[in-house]
Amino acid sequence: MSITNPTVSITLEPQDNQRLANLCGQFDEHLRQIEKNLGVEIKNRGALFNVVGSDQAAGAARQVISDLYELTAEETLSPSKLHLHLQSPQVVSMLGGKQSDGKQAEVQTRRGIIRARSANQVQYLEQIKKHDLVFGIGPAGTGKTYLAVASAVAALEQEGVRRLVLVRPAVEAGERLGFLPGDLAQKIDPYLRPMMDALYEMLGFDRVHKLMERNVIEVAPLAYMRGRTLNESFIILDEAQNTSREQMKMFLTRIGFGSTAIVNGDVTQTDLPSDAHSGLNHAADILGKVKGVAFTQFDAEDVVRHPLVKKIVKAYGRAENK
Repeated sequence: MSITNPTVSITLEPQDNQRLANLCGQFDEHLRQIEKNLGVEIKNRGALFNVVGSDQAAGAARQVISDLYELTAEETLSPSKLHLHLQSPQVVSMLGGKQSDGKQAEVQTRRGIIRARSANQVQYLEQIKKHDLVFGIGPAGTGKTYLAVASAVAALEQEGVRRLVLVRPAVEAGERLGFLPGDLAQKIDPYLRPMMDALYEMLGFDRVHKLMERNVIEVAPLAYMRGRTLNESFIILDEAQNTSREQMKMFLTRIGFGSTAIVNGDVTQTDLPSDAHSGLNHAADILGKVKGVAFTQFDAEDVVRHPLVKKIVKAYGRAENK
């Protein structure tokens, strides 16, 4: 005797054809995305949805459909927004993954609310609120830079700090700053692009450049930080795996009164010479038990980019551990 999976039904109210079209997506692409991620089959007629799958998966799909329908009252869904929703701690927990403790974390900016999408992202945002120095360590695509910039923008808008300082070591893929064409701003622009893109999204292009003209937002290569003390500032050091031990010590001792410093990096993607030791690894070893310093360790499960990126990160992790 064959055992068939149960069918779970849900009727969405209030019935609104425009919202239903938003939920389903063009040619039902959003429903197909939910099916693929949750391992279920979804059929609908108008506002009535039938979900076929295991008890756990069907229950999760019913909750996702209900939650997404609520969102359609305020925003237009897209495949990328749906992907982020499916990576949330609540959905992962419903599917039996890393358990969520129910906590949610978000950052409010003038251009909208930015929410944590995994348990580690929740921890990261909570640590930024409570500590003066936070390390975010993990693979690409886990939201380290984006959430750090969002927290910096929120602190600036709420007048918690007087300026933002974005720092990055300008040594990558064998290239050094002096060999690049252009003036200082043009030399360092490619290295700071991920942080600048996030700023443009959250503040707008014109406002970012006005704040930069007033020196409220400052971008600088790590080498130019020596001798400075940064008070009442929100400082982000990105790609910290490419710092030497001496550079990391120099950066950490720039922190002044009323400042918050975020240090982000991926220890598996170091572009330093083979005989050089990463300052990020060294700092993690010696500062792990220092009071006032917090660490968040991200992993492949926190990747919020294209689903294939998560698989790539896991594959490289398996290969490197052999």
